[in-house]
Amino acid sequence: MPITKDAFEAQVLEILGRLHGVAMRLTRNEADAEDLVADTIVRAWRARESLATPEAFRAWIFRILNNTFISDRRRTAARGQMEPLVDVDVDDERPFSMFERLHQPFLLWFGNPEQELLDKLMREDIDRALAELPEYYRVVVVLADMEELKYGEIAEALQIPVGTVRSRLARARAALQEALWTVARDRGLLIPHAPKR
Repeated sequence: MPITKDAFEAQVLEILGRLHGVAMRLTRNEADAEDLVADTIVRAWRARESLATPEAFRAWIFRILNNTFISDRRRTAARGQMEPLVDVDVDDERPFSMFERLHQPFLLWFGNPEQELLDKLMREDIDRALAELPEYYRVVVVLADMEELKYGEIAEALQIPVGTVRSRLARARAALQEALWTVARDRGLLIPHAPKR
């Protein structure tokens, strides 16, 4: 039995801000984000019979949002060159790790150096670094770290295996750390380590 109109409206209203937030991070444009959310809601209403249970609504509508975004990008890409929609093989032997760059044994006793550095960075820098990620990484980070979806929910929403979710999330987080490290270094926020004797 499909979701009722009242239940659908209630679920959409509850998640509308989050849908818009994800759409903004995908499109990087207010008008496009609003269009994406509107298209998503229309498509979700038309496909309401495909919703297995009301509990699956969140992952289901994020999948529709992502599929709508990808469809729009493919139409646009047919008209011009865009960033790839699939993973590119990454030859990283070891992904960037901010913790390894900051790690000093005594720091572990006094707090989390990663968190202390991130607390110093401005929100715009984080948003800029996130916006510069390829979309297939960006969407996984947004769904995992901002929308707090579980790996299984992300896999369902994006229609990819859980292993791919984990892989993309690890690569995306490493890329974000590297970008934020560069910002912190350029702004002089890093404390130079004393030379080892």
